[in-house]
Amino acid sequence: MMKKNISANEEVLWENLSWPEIPGILQKVNGFVMLPIGATEQHGPHLPLGVDSMTALDIACAVSSRTGIPVLPELKYGCSYGHSAKWPGTISFSPNTLISAVGDIILWLRFSGVNRLVIINGHVGNSAPLKCALENLRLSDAEFRVRILSLWDISPEINDFYHADAQDFHANCAETSLMLSLHPERVKMMNATDEEDRTEKCFFTYSMDKQSDSGVVGKPSMASKEEGDKYFELAVEVLTKKLFNAMNE
Repeated sequence: MMKKNISANEEVLWENLSWPEIPGILQKVNGFVMLPIGATEQHGPHLPLGVDSMTALDIACAVSSRTGIPVLPELKYGCSYGHSAKWPGTISFSPNTLISAVGDIILWLRFSGVNRLVIINGHVGNSAPLKCALENLRLSDAEFRVRILSLWDISPEINDFYHADAQDFHANCAETSLMLSLHPERVKMMNATDEEDRTEKCFFTYSMDKQSDSGVVGKPSMASKEEGDKYFELAVEVLTKKLFNAMNE
């Protein structure tokens, strides 16, 4: 018997549960869990290193409070090779390490009775390794359901918000606005530096140190808490509807 009743307004954090609670909770949500994945990397002179992880976790927790879907401990390291070693602070997995880590997590989720996983991805550089992890899973466990959903792909409107000031955005207006909404005490707006997307019309791709002097691509000076509030709520609302619809798929 479960010793704790999770209310509709309280996020369900996997690490806070005891093992006897897990089967009952998974039964209520048809074996669904969320895994936030971000990065530890430079985000310009005005934002903390953990922006991608913080945002992914906050959105996942807000969705959990509305759906009851458990949130796994966030993965704070991602694949950040594209940021180079120019700026202090970045700590990166290799692509293969991230692929292996996700594979191991899924293996152990299976042992716990999970059969549906949504990866809430907050970092662009994770996209290719996560897709490779999904391809490996198609062969090894074709019945396990996985969806990789990056924050900027939750809806077309949110995608426009992320890319409004830079196609290859980083620490830009969107990310800064979300941080002003969610963690304003960690934003140093007096240090915000605007830099254009210098590679938008280039044929090849380039690492961040070739694109930016400060580690920023976009216009964080245009950020506002109000915009962050608006798009955070929109992301949570849209994602909640998507997951409710997917519970019985």
